[in-house]
Amino acid sequence: METLIQGVIGMGQEPGRIVMMVIGGILMYLGIKKEYEPTLLVPMGLGTILVNFPASGVLSAGGEAGPFQVLFDFGISTELFPLLLFIGIGAMIDFGPLLQNPFLLLFGAAAQFGIFFTIIVAVVIGFDLNDAVSIGIIGAADGPTSIFVANTLNSRYMGAIMVAAYSYMALVPIIQPIAIKAVTTKHERTIRMTYRAGEVSQTAKILFPIVITIVAGLIAPVSLPLVGFLMFGNLLRECGVLERLSLTAQNELVNIISILLGLTISVKMQYADFLRLDTLMVIGLGLVAFVMDSVGGVLFAKLLNLFRKEKINPMIGAAGISAFPMSSRVIQKMATDEDPQNFILMHAAGANVSGQIASVIAGGLLLALLT
Repeated sequence: METLIQGVIGMGQEPGRIVMMVIGGILMYLGIKKEYEPTLLVPMGLGTILVNFPASGVLSAGGEAGPFQVLFDFGISTELFPLLLFIGIGAMIDFGPLLQNPFLLLFGAAAQFGIFFTIIVAVVIGFDLNDAVSIGIIGAADGPTSIFVANTLNSRYMGAIMVAAYSYMALVPIIQPIAIKAVTTKHERTIRMTYRAGEVSQTAKILFPIVITIVAGLIAPVSLPLVGFLMFGNLLRECGVLERLSLTAQNELVNIISILLGLTISVKMQYADFLRLDTLMVIGLGLVAFVMDSVGGVLFAKLLNLFRKEKINPMIGAAGISAFPMSSRVIQKMATDEDPQNFILMHAAGANVSGQIASVIAGGLLLALLT
């Protein structure tokens, strides 16, 4: 009992630990009750609680590194966990809608506007360039890319960046409709688009990830870990002879890495590093990046409409972020709310998968410029 009382007193002397435990509880609540990215927020929330106990054994024990620190050094410091997660993500993605409408690649590129906008803002308000780039990449709505870039650039804000990246991904159904409605009219949101379904050959589906990897290697070789692992996962899916490996990547691999990633990133959620004004600024700037990505895609679609006879529903542009397939579903729901007969899901899905490619290439280009 005396030891328990001493422990409580010790916690009371450092209220920041209690605040972080509350934050950990909130993350778990959002994952369990609201079902916001539960595979990551639940382990991250529990990990946040564990690392904020005084002399926590998960960080160090008897002068040796604890289990969380060992996993962090093995999986995060080496970027191994986010890269392995990319294999699973690639195995989940069907690039068919994009191959049927290659022009949708433009929306994936346009929807990265928020990244560069936020980098400029972050530098102006005083962040150094490496941290500014790490913050801006939150706008990609791609957790593994955010972790990879932030870790490669040795950002001080790894914990805040991961919390922001995955939280905003989970909040796509709330954030995107607000951003889209702010820059579109009801008439624009009711524009119907003709979907011309075409056959995509198996050969094309197999060649696509190979060609994208080669092109990325020529443009930004430093992006090859990101693009290569993503496209390898997609090749497992499309080659037709590795179905068992494809299913393993989509299920067991993603589940295991998500658990380890959520737990180990909490090493960066210690109260002394997290409860700072600049951390709150990072989270706020991440929201700016995310919103401006959506807005940039919409405005690009509206610009194209000035020169097109067959108009594009501008909401398609917002689907160019990397939150797949959530963003395309949100866009379709918004279209149906405005016009129950409006079906733009396939266009949105094509833009959405192009955003997955664009986000990793954008991350690679930024790394190439800085390293």
